[in-house]
Amino acid sequence: MRQSVEQIVQAVGGKENIIAATHCVTRLRFALKDEGKVDKEALENIDIVKGSFSVNGQFQVVIGQGLVDKVYNEMVEMTGIGRATKQEIKDAAEKKLNPLQRAIKTLADIFIPILPAIVTAGLLMGINNILTGPGIFYEGKSIVDVHEQWRDFADMINLIANTAFVFLPGLIGWSAVKKFGGSELLGIVLGLMLVHPVLLNAWAYASAVQEGTVPYWNLFGFDVQKIGYQGQVLPILISSYVLAKLEVFLKRRIPEAFQLLLVAPIALLLTGFISFIAIGPVTFGIANALTDGLVALFDRFAALGGLVYGGLYAVLVVTGMHHTFLAVDLQLIGSTGGTFLWPMLALSNIAQGSAALAMMFATKDEKLKGLSFTSAVSAYLGITEPAMFGVNLRFRYPFISALIGSATAGIFITINKVKASSIGVGGLPGFLSIFPDKWVPFFIGMAIVLVVPFTLTYILAKTKGGK
Repeated sequence: MRQSVEQIVQAVGGKENIIAATHCVTRLRFALKDEGKVDKEALENIDIVKGSFSVNGQFQVVIGQGLVDKVYNEMVEMTGIGRATKQEIKDAAEKKLNPLQRAIKTLADIFIPILPAIVTAGLLMGINNILTGPGIFYEGKSIVDVHEQWRDFADMINLIANTAFVFLPGLIGWSAVKKFGGSELLGIVLGLMLVHPVLLNAWAYASAVQEGTVPYWNLFGFDVQKIGYQGQVLPILISSYVLAKLEVFLKRRIPEAFQLLLVAPIALLLTGFISFIAIGPVTFGIANALTDGLVALFDRFAALGGLVYGGLYAVLVVTGMHHTFLAVDLQLIGSTGGTFLWPMLALSNIAQGSAALAMMFATKDEKLKGLSFTSAVSAYLGITEPAMFGVNLRFRYPFISALIGSATAGIFITINKVKASSIGVGGLPGFLSIFPDKWVPFFIGMAIVLVVPFTLTYILAKTKGGK
């Protein structure tokens, strides 16, 4: 193993090119001075290396669970670089990012920690969809219509599933304020404050405007709408930034003996007033305008939207920009009750898995066979990085084949108005998040991304003589 570790160090540019290094469950994570010095071909020819890729300024080498810990310990001993935490690696990598990359990374750092709660909610909502969706098992009726004893059971599942979406600003507030350097507990309070039960529910706002029943606070002659921000992303994001920066500002200027009594109350009170008076109304309008525009665009040019987003989603993953669309999905779900973007994400993941799986059958390289199979399974379950960076991008034509399959399926499902009621597992189990009345076109789209990328990749691999 020592020889393999020496080869890894040399392939990433030598120990003088390593700023810091750490590891996760399966990968070595490097902050490198110059990624241009990496010899990827030499790196991926090392027996213990299963793939490599760069994301958010970090160069990551896939080793595998269990073995990665031993490799890291050997590398630290060999190079004397010193152990680093994941946060230290992130901080070192972030210094090399441009402003746009930093903004994207900030969104990723906010939404990734809350993703497990959202995905879990999506899976549970999928179970509820099966129980309450008409026409799945019975003509024109749902399971709960035919078996009344299951109705309350389904209702309880719905409550548990909806909690993460109903109180989404609380989750975002916790993660965002923490990211911006403030107290995450205050972030939770801020998020829950924006969806307090005494406020008009955001989902009832449109009808209240038509009926002229929108409630108001009168602040010394100035009317402020008394509305909540359920399902909204922008209001809590901006408010969290203001809260965190205000808290940091106060801590620097208030003596430590008085901070407990003054910092949190002043920061939360001021942010609350600013949120309801200015941030909330402005961002609520912007978010709804963007949502309406996106919906209108996909309504009028469904095929084009499916072609572009379905075909290029994997490219967004390569650049790291896909994290920004999680906020868009959540906004669509909160404003319209469903998202037409997420189904294309799920099919794009499957397409990458199918292309990688084809390489397993086409290649003569035993190491590549094993990597192709394991990464394909991972992609089918929603994690595409091993397939994309370890196999598909390495040979290019599997990646392009996956894009073609994903674009084709994207056109089909957008024309058929396929929507997801929530964000779930972005792979084969993704159908659970799709509205049941759109399962048939989604399954057809799934068949497209299973067959087209596999067939194209296999033919191209054989045409090139196998690898």
